[in-house]
Formats: sequence, structure tokens, C-alpha cells
Amino acid sequence: MDYLQIKGGAKLQGNVTISGSKNAALPIIAATLLSDKEATLTNLPNVVDIRTLLKLLKMLGGEVEHDNTVAKINNASINSTKAVYTIVSQMRASILVLGPLLARFGECEVSLPGGCAIGQRPIDLHLKALEAMGAHIEIKGGYVHAEAPDGLHGAKIIFDKVTVGGTENIVMAAALAKGVTTIINAAKEPEVVQLCEMIRDAGVEMEGVGTDTLIIHGTDRKPLKFKDTTVIPDRIEAGTYLCAAAITKSSITLDKVNAEHIRTSISKLESMGCSFDIKKDEITIYPTETIKPVSLITMEYPGFPTDMQAQFMAVAVIANGESLIEERLFENRFMHVSELNRLGADIWLKGNIAAVHPVQELYGADVMATDLRASSALVLAGLVANGTTNVHRIYHLDRGYDNLEGKLAQLGADIVRLKE
Repeated sequence: MDYLQIKGGAKLQGNVTISGSKNAALPIIAATLLSDKEATLTNLPNVVDIRTLLKLLKMLGGEVEHDNTVAKINNASINSTKAVYTIVSQMRASILVLGPLLARFGECEVSLPGGCAIGQRPIDLHLKALEAMGAHIEIKGGYVHAEAPDGLHGAKIIFDKVTVGGTENIVMAAALAKGVTTIINAAKEPEVVQLCEMIRDAGVEMEGVGTDTLIIHGTDRKPLKFKDTTVIPDRIEAGTYLCAAAITKSSITLDKVNAEHIRTSISKLESMGCSFDIKKDEITIYPTETIKPVSLITMEYPGFPTDMQAQFMAVAVIANGESLIEERLFENRFMHVSELNRLGADIWLKGNIAAVHPVQELYGADVMATDLRASSALVLAGLVANGTTNVHRIYHLDRGYDNLEGKLAQLGADIVRLKE
């Protein structure tokens, strides 16, 4: 098993290119199931989750040519509609094949999902919406069995709470349904918007893209023909590198980035004393010698992203006052706190609120990654810890960061990947 060894204290400098968004690429890959023609996807990140979902498509009978950042996918020859446990248990995003498989083939079996242990992310909202569209759904043997032999029909879907995966699944299902589907309280994340634009560009009439109300006119099971799609930049990767610069008090430049997608992270770093030079697809961050404390509340987009909470907590550890961080989306997303405290942080938890007290110095130690974003927070802390930090179980990192240690090393960090 691999681990990362980090020797703290190095300043960062130079440019880093932001990879394609994992969270945008996964639903886009799933959406290719709505087509019986070849689809070409570019700017895919080179991460485990992408390879896992492409492997699932091949297991279903699809033809996949994958070369680093480009995939050519042809799902004309799908001969199975069962997404097996061995794949789905590795990543929650596999549940995104449920909507398109059911819409196109009228039946499917999808294993209940696995993935990060950051809390409950039930799929009941997905299932209730599909039932409203005419599906018969039964859960048995650890699988979702869904049938709609005559196809799905349009419906009015009101999500009780914002769900990114639920919105994506129902948008894909509605694309091939008969009639009009209206989704109320839809997620508005950039990744959802790109999925909608991809489907709309394939000829599906769609209104309200980028708002919380989507109206989708289905094709009544007529497969789509997708245009070539370039995956948007990864806003969480971009935010992580900005935090790396902030915590090491360094100036770096991010290339191939969309500043609008990370506006809240930029705003919070500005409130902590950093400054920015923002151009069309380039951001340069200038550090502050004295990091100010911050108050954060995680919310759905365009609010502060839960996927950046851990990284900002790492930066807050060396601020000059107490920071308060409230996690409203996932109940187990403070698992990195105990590991940051092992490095010398002083973080106290009460329910879903973390109080981050400032410390003079962090000290290198052995720490354990518990989920994808927690892993990156430990790496950030290791960049400034006195001595050597070893981050174990970095397979979590590999699920969502494209060559994190390589990019950090290129910026000047003393970081290497080693074998246990």
C-alpha cells in the first residue's frame, strides 16, 4: 500500500495545471448510456474513480478506448443492465448508471453504492423520483431492481432537499422519457450544469439550466447522439492548490481554471488575508504573512462547498485567531480532526461545529486518511509541519486527485510517494 512522505517547510512557486473535474466527468460518462453512437470525452482526470466507471461500462458490454485524458465510448452493444457489487461498492457515483440504463432499456439492477465513509447519502430521493416517472422498484439482495417495460414518462419531481446525484440521475432518465419532466429544487452545481448542457446539445429540449427548476422534454426512448465533450476544470482541485499556497504563504498560479466556479473559496481566502490576480482561465494567489481566522458554513452551490471544508480547516489551524466551521451536509465529515490534532492542531468538536484554535507550530507525525478530502487536508498540514509527515491510506486521494504529489513536487514541495 502506498503512502505520502512530506517534509514540511518548503515554499511553493510556479504554475500548476488544473485537471478535469472528477465530479463532472462521472455523470457525463454515465450519460453516454443514453446513446447508441460513439461519444468522445476529453480532459478527463487521471483518477481511480474514472477508470472504475469506465470499467463498469465495459462490464455492461460497452466499448471503451481510454488513453489518459481522452475516452471514446460506444454503448451500442450493451448486453447487460446489471451493475455488480464489486464495482459499485468501490464508488458511490456508480449509482448514476441507474437513470440512463432504466430509461433506455426499461430495466436494470444496480448494487447499492459504496464509497467514502463521510456519512449517509441515501438514494431514496433518486428512487422516489423514478417511481413517480413510472418505474417499479424493489430492493433485494443488496441490489436496486428497477423496471419500466413501457419506458418512463414525464412527471413533476420535487426534491425535499438538494441532491446533486439525484438531480443528475433524473435529468438523464428524463432525457429519454415520454413527455415533460419538471425537477423542482434541482442542484445547481457546475457539474450538473455541464451534464444538462451536454444532453441539451444532443437535441433534448431543456429549460432552466443553471437554475433550481429544470424542464426536460424527453425523446420517448430515442437514443441521443452526443457532441464531443470537454470536461470542465476541477473546482475542488483548484481550491485545494489555493489552500496549499495559503498555508505555505506562497504565491502560485493556477492554469486552466474557472474562477467563477470557485468564487466562494476565493472570497474566503481573501477574508483570511490572501489576494488574487484573476484572468480568463488563470488565477494567481498572493499570500499573507498573518492568516486571519475564518467562519465557514458548508452549503449547496453556490454556497461554500463541503468538499473544501477539510482543506480550509487545515489553513485555519495556523491562523491568528479562532475559526468556526459548521458542516451542514454530511454528519461524518470531521474525521480528519483527530488526525490534524495528531500533527499538533487544537480543534474542538461540538456536534456539527468545529472550533479551530490557533497553534504556533505543527509537528510531523504518522496520520491516516479517512476519506478523499480529509486526505488532502492532511497533505496540506504536512506541507507546513516541522519534520516529516507520513500520510497513510492514500488510495482515498487517488480516487479524486490527479497526480497530487507530482504537481505539489513540481511547485517545490518536498513530497514523495512510497510503499509501506
